[in-house]
Amino acid sequence: MARKIRVAVVFGGQSGEHDVSLRSAQAILRHIDRERFEVVPIGIARDGRWLVGGDPLRALAASSRLPLEPEADGEDRSARDSEEPRVLALPEPFWSGGIDVVFPVLHGPYGEDGTIQGLLELAGLPYVGCGVLASAVAMDKPTAKRLFASVGLDQARWLVFTWHEWQREPETLVARIERELGYPCFVKPANLGSSVGVSKVRGRDELVAAVELANRYDRRILVEEGIDARELEVSVLGNDEPIASIVGEIVPSREFYDYEAKYVDTGSRLLIPAPIAEEQAETVRRMAVEAFRVIDGAGMARVDFFLERPTGRILINEVNTIPGFTAISMYPKLWEASGLCFRDLITRLIELALERHQEQQRRRSA
Repeated sequence: MARKIRVAVVFGGQSGEHDVSLRSAQAILRHIDRERFEVVPIGIARDGRWLVGGDPLRALAASSRLPLEPEADGEDRSARDSEEPRVLALPEPFWSGGIDVVFPVLHGPYGEDGTIQGLLELAGLPYVGCGVLASAVAMDKPTAKRLFASVGLDQARWLVFTWHEWQREPETLVARIERELGYPCFVKPANLGSSVGVSKVRGRDELVAAVELANRYDRRILVEEGIDARELEVSVLGNDEPIASIVGEIVPSREFYDYEAKYVDTGSRLLIPAPIAEEQAETVRRMAVEAFRVIDGAGMARVDFFLERPTGRILINEVNTIPGFTAISMYPKLWEASGLCFRDLITRLIELALERHQEQQRRRSA
């Protein structure tokens, strides 16, 4: 019998999306094909400690704001061990020679932004998802927006400034926001996801608090115009020949799809497929693949769009290079509706990682 491929699933991390990462990892650990893959779970605590052995997922979940999903009936617990996870100062398993491929499930900074991808490049290990450049570009929303503009992808109006600039001339920036974007507008950290640190601002009195909240997560603050729009999402899969899933729509339980609406409330609805015209769906799919290509994406991404109600315009919002894999996440749900079940999706992502690594090795040895 052929040896199983050893897959390190890395989760947790030091970003504001730590808790979401645990839920994503739980779903991947639950659905991965155990006949083909041997799983090595590796947790990263909020303080940067690496946990290996035992059950690092449960260890980190003990202090999580989001509880893990209930265990499925008949779920295999044989891989768990009663020992406490070992705490490592450095990611020792990456250099021990015991890992074949890494599946990072680290949402947000210090995981989705090219940092762990760079570490894995140094270790010479294949890994699921985008490389260093695409990961860094997609995480930095203003940089991604400039690239989208370079290939003519429509977007909502936006501007960006630093906390230092805000402290130095807040009145000037407030006036510029009101002149160029108006109210309502959305204030966000330039580098984050899962709607952490995002505020909808309806007037000047809310703007200061929103900027201060965003600054808790990033020194650069992004402000986008508020538009009357439906929220569409599409999943992308592949390396040099990426394909797009069917299109889905988010109907948030709150005024916008914030952290609470995504992960705490149960009232948000996912419409799959999105009830839009076929030509609109094709436009969204084409734009998603174009956005994936312009950042030099690989493996996977979820691309988010707005469908403006008054005009019918389709506007790109952002690219998520490590999308959620939770029980309610759009990325796996869209592929399931497109004919690729969760288990086979995980397998395909690992295959793409290995294919990309082999191609890179071929060039290095040429």
